[in-house]
Amino acid sequence: MSAPGQTRAVSRPGFIYFLGRVVLRPLFWILYRPLIVGRVNVPARGPVLLASNHLSSLDTVIIPTSAARPVQFLIKSSYFTRSGVLGRILRWFFTSIGGVPVYRATGRDARAALDAGSSILRAGSVFAVFPEGTRSRDGRLHEGHGGAAWMAYETGATLVPVGLIGTGTVKPLGHLVRGGSRIEVRFGAPLDLSDLEGVPAGKARREITERMMDAIAGLSGQERSGQVNASSRD
Repeated sequence: MSAPGQTRAVSRPGFIYFLGRVVLRPLFWILYRPLIVGRVNVPARGPVLLASNHLSSLDTVIIPTSAARPVQFLIKSSYFTRSGVLGRILRWFFTSIGGVPVYRATGRDARAALDAGSSILRAGSVFAVFPEGTRSRDGRLHEGHGGAAWMAYETGATLVPVGLIGTGTVKPLGHLVRGGSRIEVRFGAPLDLSDLEGVPAGKARREITERMMDAIAGLSGQERSGQVNASSRD
């Protein structure tokens, strides 16, 4: 296990990941009956960066089970650093599903997580991020951090916005109740960033971030708060 801030090898999803999808897809269909829109907007090949709003811990499961391709995520470092038997089990599990630990203590550690995500993209895989940084407690879409734009700009990965609806309020089997809520996963059209070629890096990243958040808002239907999300630590 690498120490915070150090470069570490990035795992690819293994057997447990694919076994989990086989089990969870039908289970989620029974529990939530998710409506999945625009799955074809995710290219079948090549690096793809999925940028999504964040409403619930359910989001990190519903996106991989909804996408056609394997999806890797940043995961809180505490799941990789716990001690004892439980710690070893958690570390094995999250490593086996291709999770990338993110340390939030310093800027250097955050950069290490972005480098790990970029490595996944350069390998031609799919990586998902929540640009807000943490989940929204008030249901509004908060301002995006620049990390997603940085990865898209540095790697040339296809940037696909994702809008999640209902994951923060849905109840298991709620779709069976008259008027009950239902989860929606909306994969938007890839963002066209070709006009940003030659634009200074800082300005390009700010523009990418704004376009990305506008696209997510359009898919999720959320009101934009105009502020950085400081309401949650997870």
